[in-house]
Amino acid sequence: MPQKTLIIDDAIPYAEAIFSHLGQIKLIPGRDINSDTVKQADAIIIRSRTQVNAALLDTSPVRFVGSTVVGLDHIDQAWLSKQGIHFYSAQGCNANSVAEYVINGLLEIAEQKNWILPEMTLGIVGVGHVGRLVNQKAKILGIRTLLNDPPRARCEGKNDFCSLESLLKEADIITLHTPLTKTGSDPTFHLLNENNLKLIKPNGMIINAARGGIIDEQAWLKINNSANIIDCWQNEPNISAELYFKADIATAHIAGHSLEAKVAGSEMVYRQLCQFWQIEPKTDWKQQLPPAPTALEPVATDNEQRALYQIIKQTYDLRLDDQAIRSPDINQVRAGFELHRRQYPIRREWALHKLKKTPNKRLNQTLEKLGFMLY
Repeated sequence: MPQKTLIIDDAIPYAEAIFSHLGQIKLIPGRDINSDTVKQADAIIIRSRTQVNAALLDTSPVRFVGSTVVGLDHIDQAWLSKQGIHFYSAQGCNANSVAEYVINGLLEIAEQKNWILPEMTLGIVGVGHVGRLVNQKAKILGIRTLLNDPPRARCEGKNDFCSLESLLKEADIITLHTPLTKTGSDPTFHLLNENNLKLIKPNGMIINAARGGIIDEQAWLKINNSANIIDCWQNEPNISAELYFKADIATAHIAGHSLEAKVAGSEMVYRQLCQFWQIEPKTDWKQQLPPAPTALEPVATDNEQRALYQIIKQTYDLRLDDQAIRSPDINQVRAGFELHRRQYPIRREWALHKLKKTPNKRLNQTLEKLGFMLY
């Protein structure tokens, strides 16, 4: 049997170690994977920067497309299905990473603005893989939540859900976790727009760590809300200068970039490809993963929210991701956007971190519920 060829986005960590026993590996930047590079490929493994459609694969022998990220708006699934090309997306792989990013952002802005989070209401738009986890973590922190998810409300009943309009009016903080869709019964393109953004409280905060395009960016510019955390933008990396400078925290679409999320995405696709080719998967590649991080430093404060902020900041300082692309020159920001994504430092999720128990039992319980290992 001739050796198979796999084209893999070079931003996928441990790709060589994971996939090498399946065939010849060619690592290529996602934006450079094109119809020429896939002409001899049997499978392609991509992230979010490769448009997968007829233009890419029409003259290719590729029979398997695997995406190690959860977004689907760059994949022409209908065309792949018609061609009999197997498609698999690692849905849910980065959900916890994004949820931790959101909670980190809440604590960061709360620290800056002296907000007491349990006195606030968080509106979660889209309660799928990520939204569910954001909801769980917010409740652990004592934050009241409002949920909007029309597909789930239709299936499960409306008792646990509210309308988008009432959520926008009532929530102090709004975080988006829907896919980006333009068709179907619940299209999300410009879900927040000129008509409903004006419902948001003047002191309201918006977080977009889902997809650019869910919010009409021109309409967003017209409202004077209190704070904005933006990780996802339209036209990445050529993002809007006006929106960039409006953001309190602006990051380069990295909310889901924890090491655990990336490895989970790679492993999910790998196992699916092994099954597709009927090859026994291996686990020896896991020996290359870095060791768990060192124990966190104790904090000295009686303020539970501040203590939590200081502990979580040790695991991941969100401001560093903002500073990595921060510049008064938007062209420098745009140039740094993809570079930062490609050279992203190792970030570990909370469950990998050990921490000595604090004197505050309630804080300890909160930390344990959030996944930290206390000793």
